[in-house]
Amino acid sequence: MDTSIPSEPASRPGLSHLVRSLGPGIMMAAAAVGGSHLVASTKAGAIYGWQLAALILLVNLFKYPFFRAGVQYTVGTGNSLIQGYEGLGRGYLWVFTLLTVVSAVVNTAALLLFSASLLGYFLPFELSSLTLCGIVLATCVGILFAGHYKALDGLSKAIMATLTVATVTAVIIAASNGSVAPADYQAPSPWTIAAIGFIVVTMGWMPAPIEISSITSMWLKSQCKKQKVTAESALLDFNVGYIGTALLALVFVALGALVIHGSGTELSASGVGFSHQLVGMYASTIGEWSRYLIAVIAFFCIFGSTITVIDGYSRAIAESQRLLQNKTEENPKSYQAWVIVVSIVAISIIAFFAKALMPMLDFAMIMAFVTTPVFALLNYILVSKATLPPVLQMGSRLKALSIVGLIYLFGFLAVFVWWKWLM
Repeated sequence: MDTSIPSEPASRPGLSHLVRSLGPGIMMAAAAVGGSHLVASTKAGAIYGWQLAALILLVNLFKYPFFRAGVQYTVGTGNSLIQGYEGLGRGYLWVFTLLTVVSAVVNTAALLLFSASLLGYFLPFELSSLTLCGIVLATCVGILFAGHYKALDGLSKAIMATLTVATVTAVIIAASNGSVAPADYQAPSPWTIAAIGFIVVTMGWMPAPIEISSITSMWLKSQCKKQKVTAESALLDFNVGYIGTALLALVFVALGALVIHGSGTELSASGVGFSHQLVGMYASTIGEWSRYLIAVIAFFCIFGSTITVIDGYSRAIAESQRLLQNKTEENPKSYQAWVIVVSIVAISIIAFFAKALMPMLDFAMIMAFVTTPVFALLNYILVSKATLPPVLQMGSRLKALSIVGLIYLFGFLAVFVWWKWLM
C-alpha cells in the first residue's frame, strides 16, 4: 500500500499541526538517551571533564545523515528502511533480522535490570530484582498493548519533557555551586591507548546504533497511517529529537564534569552501580533534596529506553518476518507476538542466566558496532538512489557530511578491531 507523503501540501501546516506531528523523532530520542547518555556521557564528564564534549558533538553530527535517512526514505517512498534493505538483497535483510533479534533480547534484559534497580531506589520496602523486573516489564507491555503507537507516542513526549527540565535544572544548580575539582587538579588525557576502549564504545553508541534509524522508520510509517504527516513536519520531528539527544548528551557531560570530575571518587564499572553512585554523589554535593530529582532523571531515562526498545525492536522484527515470508499485508498479531517473545526471553535471561547477561550484552554491542558502518552505507545508498521529492533529496552539503561520516564510522571500526583483537 502506498503511503508516500506529498512534499508540497496545498497549504502550509500551522504550528499546532507540527507540534501534533512530533512523535517518531521524540521516541528515537527516548530510546537513545538510556545507557549512552546517563552512563557513557556522564562518565565521560566524570573522568575527563570537558575534553570529550567537542568529540561527542562531532559524532552526533557525523551520524546525522544516516539517522535522517529513515525519515527521507519513508516519507518519500512510503516504504520502511527494512523494505529498502530487502530491495538491495535478501542477504542484507537476513543480517539485519538476526542482529535485531539478538539486540532486542539482550538490550531489553539489560534495560529491565537497570530500570528495576532504579525503581527499587524509590520503594520503602525491599523486593527481589526479578520481581522489580517483572513489574517494569508488565507496565511496559501493558502500555504498549493498551494503546500501541498512541500510548508510546504520548509517554515518550512526557518522558522527554520531564527529563529535559529535570536535567537542565540539575546542571544549573551544579554550575552555580562550581566544580568540585581542586584548582590544581590534572585530568587524565583521553588521547591515550588506555582510553581507546572507552572512547570507541562511547562514540560508537552515541546517540544510538544506526539500526535505530530503521525502527524510527517503522514508527514514522505507523504514524502516517494514523494522521497526515508532511515532509516538513516529519523532518521537524526528527531534528527536534536528534538535536535534543545531542544537547542532552552535553548536559550529562556537564553533570559529570561539575559534580564528579576531580572529586577522587572511584566510579563503579557497572551501569546500575554507577547510576546509584551518581544519585548519592549528587545528594551529597548539591543537597539531600536533590536525591530524588536525580533518581527521577535516571529512572525516566532508562524506563523510556526500555519501553521504546521493546516496541521498536518488536516492530522491526515483525516487519522483517513479513518480508522474509513474502507476505504483502501487515499482521498486528505478529507485532504483539514478538513483544511477548522478546519480553519472555529477556525476563528468562534475568531469571536463569543473570551472570551471562554482561557477556551477552558485550556480544550484542560488538555486533551492533561492527555492522553500524554497513547499515550507514546502506542508508546512504537507499536515499541516494531513491526518487524523492525535492525537499527530501540529499543536497551537496548533506552528501559531503555523509561521506565524512562514513569515513569516521569505518575508521572507528578499524580502530576498534585493532584495539579489541590485534593490540
